[in-house]
Amino acid sequence: MATIPAAGDAAKPELPAHGRGKLVYRHRLPTRLWHWLNAATLVILFMSGLMIFNAHGRLYWGKYGANTDHAWLTIGPTPAGGRVTIGALSIPTTGVLGRWKDKAGNVQTRAFPYWLTIPSRYSLAGARRWHLSFAWVLMAASVAYLLWGLATRHLWRDVVPARAELRPANVWHDIREHVRLRFPTGEAAARYNILQKLAYAAVLFVLLPGIILTGLTMSPWLDANMPWLLALFGGRQSARSFHFLCAWGLFAFTMIHLAMVVLAGPLNELRSIFTGWFRLPAGRRPG
Repeated sequence: MATIPAAGDAAKPELPAHGRGKLVYRHRLPTRLWHWLNAATLVILFMSGLMIFNAHGRLYWGKYGANTDHAWLTIGPTPAGGRVTIGALSIPTTGVLGRWKDKAGNVQTRAFPYWLTIPSRYSLAGARRWHLSFAWVLMAASVAYLLWGLATRHLWRDVVPARAELRPANVWHDIREHVRLRFPTGEAAARYNILQKLAYAAVLFVLLPGIILTGLTMSPWLDANMPWLLALFGGRQSARSFHFLCAWGLFAFTMIHLAMVVLAGPLNELRSIFTGWFRLPAGRRPG
């Protein structure tokens, strides 16, 4: 899933600090609603997508792909366990990917275990129903949010980096501060830093559009009406590979996002995305 709390997307009224950092209004209602809808939708899409992958645990580049064709990625069983193969690299797995036990203790030889998939029992038809239903939710919500963000200038104001922010020295400074777990304080904490902007821009302008367009490309009905989709991605199998990579890109973003929420102060961060109000962290003491 990809959850994007849009810091600074509202004019920030303030509440009295009462001896602590002052409260500012950080997230408008549309941002908060989209955040949680997006989070739930992407969890369902990710887990149902893994079940769909279980039907054929191989990925190809080009127009065609079958068991006898060369796959750039495979996840499957070996006599002793499981194996992930990426090109010439072979990574053995044990008990999770490729070979695992179901709830009844029976050995299964599909790519992803039952506790990572929707539905938990093998059902390609069931997974497709879940996946296609929530894919339309993701597309509608994403388009609505992008249009709202453009109309209110939230995206230009808070997400698209300014030229000065892209200076290598500025980017390197933020990397060093994050590695040292030194997060912005005071008024700066209510705004995105350059690493956040780059990450959120990648999600909004690359990963989400990419996963939606590649999903549409895998639909035979849409291919017949919009053949340019197949040309854009180089065939249905290439679209499936890009779809898989975008999904794991969103997963990686989400894991990093959750880690940053915990490290930055989960109660304050959660309050801001539930109520809109964020307490500015106090400045660091010298030394």
